[in-house]
This record gives sequence, C-alpha cells and structure tokens, in this order.
Amino acid sequence: MSAAEQQEEEGGLRCTTTSSARNRGGVQRVEGKLRASVEKGDYYEAHQMYRTLFFRYMSQAKHPEARELMFNGALLFFSYNQQNSAADLAMLVLESLEKSETKVEEDILDQLAKIFGLMDPNSPERVAFVSRALKWSTGGSSKLGHPKLHQLLAVTLWKEQNYSESRYHFLHSTDGEGCAQMLVEYSASRGFRSEVDMFVAQAVLQFLCLKNKSGASVVFSTYTEKHPSIEKGPPFGQPLLNFIWFLLLAVDGGKLTVFTVLCEQYQPSLKRDPMYNEYLDRIGQVFFGVPPKQNSSYGGLLGNLLNSLMGSGEEEEGEEAPEDGSPIELD
Repeated sequence: MSAAEQQEEEGGLRCTTTSSARNRGGVQRVEGKLRASVEKGDYYEAHQMYRTLFFRYMSQAKHPEARELMFNGALLFFSYNQQNSAADLAMLVLESLEKSETKVEEDILDQLAKIFGLMDPNSPERVAFVSRALKWSTGGSSKLGHPKLHQLLAVTLWKEQNYSESRYHFLHSTDGEGCAQMLVEYSASRGFRSEVDMFVAQAVLQFLCLKNKSGASVVFSTYTEKHPSIEKGPPFGQPLLNFIWFLLLAVDGGKLTVFTVLCEQYQPSLKRDPMYNEYLDRIGQVFFGVPPKQNSSYGGLLGNLLNSLMGSGEEEEGEEAPEDGSPIELD
C-alpha cells in the first residue's frame, strides 16, 4: 500500500469514528430531552416523540440507534409505571430487529428478557411481545425460538412463581439443571407429597419427546438429588422414579424389547396420569423405531397438547413454525 493510499484509508477511518461518536452524542442529547419530558409527567408528548424519532432513524437505516433509543425509552417508561407506553416502545425494539435482519446476540436476548420481566404479567401486550420475540430469535436454527431466550424467560417466570409457564420455556431451553431446581420448588410449594415423583416424570417424558436426551437425564438426576422428599437412589422408594431411571437407560441402549417390557411392567404407575402412555408412544417412535399408531387414543385438548409439545422438530422443510410462541399449559 502506498503512503497516499494509507493516508486516505486512515482519514476514512477517522471520519467513520467521528461520525459514530457524533451519532452517539446526538442520541444522548435527544434522550436527555425525552427523559426531562417524562420526569415532568409529559408522558404522552414524550411517547409520541419517541415514536417520531424511531421512524426517522429507521428511514435513515440507523437501526442500532433506533433500537437503543426504544430500549432505553421503554425502561424509562417502566420506571414511571407507564406500562402501555413502555410496551409500545418494546414492540418497536422488535420491529427494529426484524427490519434490520439483526443477528441473534446474547446481549440483545438479555435486553428482550429484561423488557419481558418488567411487563405486567397479566397484560396481553406481554403475550404478544414474547411471541414476536421468540419468532425473531429463531434465526433459522430453532423453529420454536432460541434456547437461550427460552431459558431467560423461564427464569423470569420462575421468579414470578408462574411455574407451569416457566416449565414450558425450560423444556425448549438447554438448562436441564435450572428446570429441575424450579420443579423442586414447584413440587414443594404447590404439590402433594404423594406427587413428588410425578413432577419430574412429566418433565423427563416431555424432554424425551422433544428428542432432548441429555436434558432429560440432567433434569432427573438433579431433581432426585435435590428434592428433600426423595431418598437417595437409585433404586428409589417410588416405583415411577425407578421406571424413569430404567427408561433413560433403555433410551441409551436403544433395544425395543427392553422398552416394551419396561412399559408393561410399570403400567400400574403409568396409569396415574393418562398422558404418560401418550408420551411413551412418541418416545417409542423417536428412540426405538416404533411405527406411529393409526389413530391416537386421544383427540381434542389432549391431542392438541401433544402436538403442541412434540411438533417442534417435525415440520418439513419449507413449512413455517407456529407463529404463537406463547407458553402452553401442559398440566
């Protein structure tokens, strides 16, 4: 490279750096004015100004600036308990991600999870936000949403003691240990002592239906180790726990005869929940090559639950994943 070319390149870099710093300074000045409006109680005026600036930045392809402004604005409105304005700006954060085709990064997922945690748990806007955030986060790798985002949502819902929805998101994450710890708390606070085995059995069967063998194993080992009402095993005092333990070994071995005998021998325990045999039918197909039944014994709500839980990996190429990523009740 000649001296002249090097000087020209360095000049270009300085211009870019100066422009970036100028843009950042401009955003900070605008944010200062907007913050002053909110602090004075001019919520509507500030909200409309945020929206105007968002569309101006987007039209200029200043997507990171638009996203940063809307994220900080949402946090500001949340701090003043202006839920509707905050939720509106939160949706604009997602719009900036979608239109700029921004790649999934952990810091962005953290921002989305932070917004989710500040939203009113009972608001319809929260449901819409999480559905749209999960859809954006797919990035072509997971049709039901990015596992890390699911994990962050699951932890937030766990803190809110919304255990059933937390479990749904843990199922689609890679955090088996966190799921088990949540289930221990769920069982201890909401379940009967006679049901301690059922909490983990359901989770393990659902993880296996989703082809997540390692997650199923981690959930089982962590739950049985940490639950205060379960004596150290295996073997365990509860037959259902012994069945799950044997099932995990059978899945590793892949022998259909072992799986079949196991299901037959433990039918009394498996009859405690009518969904267990439905899950096991699916597990037989996934891990042991059992052909699917012509007609499922369950239709209606139970059939829909099963399809919702297990259909994540079954769409053919070109088919779209379900748009609604909201939590599904699996009890």
